[in-house]
Amino acid sequence: MVMETMSHSSTFLLPTIPPSVDPRPPLSYALIVLNQRLPKFAPLLWEHAKLRLCADGGANRLYDDFPLFFPHQCPSEVRNRYKPDVIKGDMDSVRGDVLDFYKNMGTKILNKSEDQDTTDLHKCVTYIKDSTLDQEKSNLCILVAGALGGRFDHEMGNINVLYRFSTIRIVLLSDDCLIHLLPRTHQHEIHIQSSVEGPHCGLIPIGMPSGMTTTSGLEWDLNDTEMRFGGLVSTSNLVKQDKITVQSDSDLLWTISLKKK
Repeated sequence: MVMETMSHSSTFLLPTIPPSVDPRPPLSYALIVLNQRLPKFAPLLWEHAKLRLCADGGANRLYDDFPLFFPHQCPSEVRNRYKPDVIKGDMDSVRGDVLDFYKNMGTKILNKSEDQDTTDLHKCVTYIKDSTLDQEKSNLCILVAGALGGRFDHEMGNINVLYRFSTIRIVLLSDDCLIHLLPRTHQHEIHIQSSVEGPHCGLIPIGMPSGMTTTSGLEWDLNDTEMRFGGLVSTSNLVKQDKITVQSDSDLLWTISLKKK
């Protein structure tokens, strides 16, 4: 059976997203800001996004850190310019003064403190999913700023969200790298944006081993290769071509380094 091909590109890291040669509609971006150090390109992600959410204490990061990206501008002007559409979570981290500031600006506040079985990221992804028309979900891409670094259990919780919402494109981002899921239901073409990412990359099976994975475009390609924890895992690989192809019998995480500027 021939699998449908899923195309991936980090054009959201470019100042202007170039027109796609893909006949399908362009991706529509949403942004979630988490309570972790934000990448230097967070304002760029903000500009590309049509819907912007803060996950609980992510509102503190937006309030405190965004003015630091614009050192020659008045902090209050920056805060007024970058207003989230929604703050959602169990509200155990966001400061009261920050919550009041954005509430007075018209931000929707959704307190889900009664739900302690899902993370704040999960809650925000659910909001975006429920706010998106079914016919538009295939073109949705959720960018998550501040998703990596800090506590390891938080990172693993964020990765678990990729698996919980495997039919939605979700990209976890930090200053150093990005991570997204390659579902086993598709073949994958990853179009490398060499001006902003690479060359270090990895393919990682989490949750279950991969019995067979085949790639092209890497320094050390896989050819029906088995990968599992306790055995071979394709970390510290290198991209060698502008297009990487991946096909696997299990879900894989794709990760690639981001370039410092």
